[in-house]
Amino acid sequence: MRIGIVSETWLPEINGVALTVYGLATGLVARGHTVEVVRPRQACPSAADAHFETVFARGAALPRYPGLRFGLPAGRTLRERWSQERPDAIYIATEGPLGSSALRVANALRIPVASGFHTRFDSYASHYGLRWLTPLVRGHLRRFHRRAAATLVPTEALAQELASLGVDNARLLRRAVDTQLFHPGQRDPSLRAQWSVDAGTPVMLYVGRIAAEKNLELAVRAFRTAQQQLPAMRFVWVGDGPARAALQAANPDFVFAGTQRGEALARHIASTDLFPFPSLSETFGNVILEALACGVPVIAYREGAAREHLCDGYNGYCIAPADADAFVTATATLAGNPGLIRHMGRRAHESMARLSPDQVIREFESLLRELAEEQRHEHHAVIVHA
Repeated sequence: MRIGIVSETWLPEINGVALTVYGLATGLVARGHTVEVVRPRQACPSAADAHFETVFARGAALPRYPGLRFGLPAGRTLRERWSQERPDAIYIATEGPLGSSALRVANALRIPVASGFHTRFDSYASHYGLRWLTPLVRGHLRRFHRRAAATLVPTEALAQELASLGVDNARLLRRAVDTQLFHPGQRDPSLRAQWSVDAGTPVMLYVGRIAAEKNLELAVRAFRTAQQQLPAMRFVWVGDGPARAALQAANPDFVFAGTQRGEALARHIASTDLFPFPSLSETFGNVILEALACGVPVIAYREGAAREHLCDGYNGYCIAPADADAFVTATATLAGNPGLIRHMGRRAHESMARLSPDQVIREFESLLRELAEEQRHEHHAVIVHA
């Protein structure tokens, strides 16, 4: 098949959407499909473009979110291109101006579209002093996804939430994790030595965007509570974002490792001991799977990936949403019990063994093929009845 993928974020940008979409694109190419990627042009060429046909759109910086960009509308370009090189199906991963223009063109040309629901932009608005925008953003998301033939979501809970908003075309496409890369064997004593900790000192981890919507104050509170009993504890932060400078200035004892990728990311995760993930704004949270695969117990709210893959008291702690005290207590309890960390860590790794990236790609391919076949049958029926 010829498949179009539209995304307003792409490698080398590091975020869950960019990594997920890139994984889907490379998986389709590996299965013999031609993939055309439509995305904003970046300042530096991406090494990730080599396997794809790439259509560049103009982009602009995302307000109040340095380092990320969104794509500007490219309707005329896409209409001309898709009229000449028609995709069998299109996957639109982001709901910004570029994604919206792609959806309009695809619908006008009767090309089947699957959309992806990756980011809770409606909840982000309140974290940047724009709470009044939340109903408007939510309305846009509803209209956008209802115009697609299918909206792909990673959890059943999110499918039910979308249905309550009036989006009744949700289809489940589960996430997976590379358990060969993210593995307890990546634990690196030399890396821990750089953090000034020995084998018996617990290291707490955060991985992700260092930004207001991630509820990072709670992670800090949980660490400081545990540190009262374990003064030698360290807190390692992997990632970057608009809140990093202030957080680093206020907490000079924290270790900020910056953005890590691939094997370096796996080594950083596997070399820690517990991963409190306090965000309440995730549609999923890929880093939860990566931590579990590395044998690192997770403390997270019962949302997204945690709701699907975290078993309370087994491979971590799954906390009722917004129960901050329970989150802090669970973190401190786990940090102070090395035997429990090891026991939960083994179970965490084992719980990820069944997740196969290849299976996810096959399901994605099957869904796009199904949409393409449905469109062909509809087109044939129109011709027959004309």
